[in-house]
Amino acid sequence: MNGRSTPAPAAPAYRRLSVEQRRTQLLAAAVDLFGHRRPEDVSVDDVAAAAGVSRPLVYRYFPGGKQQLYEAAMRNAAEELRACFVEPAEGEMTQRLSNALDRYLAFVDEHDAAYSALLRGGSVAETSRTDAIVDGVRRSAAEQILMHLGAPHPGPRLAMMVRSWIASVEAVSLTWLDEGKRPPAQELRRWLVDHFVALLLVSSTTDQETAEVALAALERESPGSPAGDLARRVTPLAQGIAHLLPPAVS
Repeated sequence: MNGRSTPAPAAPAYRRLSVEQRRTQLLAAAVDLFGHRRPEDVSVDDVAAAAGVSRPLVYRYFPGGKQQLYEAAMRNAAEELRACFVEPAEGEMTQRLSNALDRYLAFVDEHDAAYSALLRGGSVAETSRTDAIVDGVRRSAAEQILMHLGAPHPGPRLAMMVRSWIASVEAVSLTWLDEGKRPPAQELRRWLVDHFVALLLVSSTTDQETAEVALAALERESPGSPAGDLARRVTPLAQGIAHLLPPAVS
């Protein structure tokens, strides 16, 4: 010991950021908080603490406070969800759909609180603008799926079939969260792809456009694709109920 006191560590220097950098920093903190907590459980003080800034600074960049931050965070989440369904137009349709669902379910897993709050509604932070954000994601997802089907301008039956499947994906994802994320995401994704193909085929029996689109898409599937795997599993079942069909007329 030489009698000298150990100097205290220097406080970190305040980082002077540009307006856009600071706004991005605050939004990133809000996105993380809203992604893991219910909107009701997040305050402006929480965002300020997470970003390492003062409460007045948050209001300087987001005068609308928590509501403005929530809507900005939801727009950010919506962009990520939209991106989930963007897939190169190559390879089998069901494999492209599988890739999109893998990304979608990974997002649901990572941002479970935000996803649940956004889809279930009833939040004190919910507005007509957040409703529009959710509907925009649904429309974008439908457009991407129809593009993968080669039907960018669908008739009403095909459009309804795709939108109903998207609604099912949302409902299933919420149930998955309620059930403690069981079964595993990979198993859930396979089931959702099967569901899509089944809806497509059933709709084909009563709508000519859907039948043509389904035939064109499924003709490009390989035995090793998700559709090929489904065909192997369904064939024995179809053979087992063949007795329900009327006898062939000679």
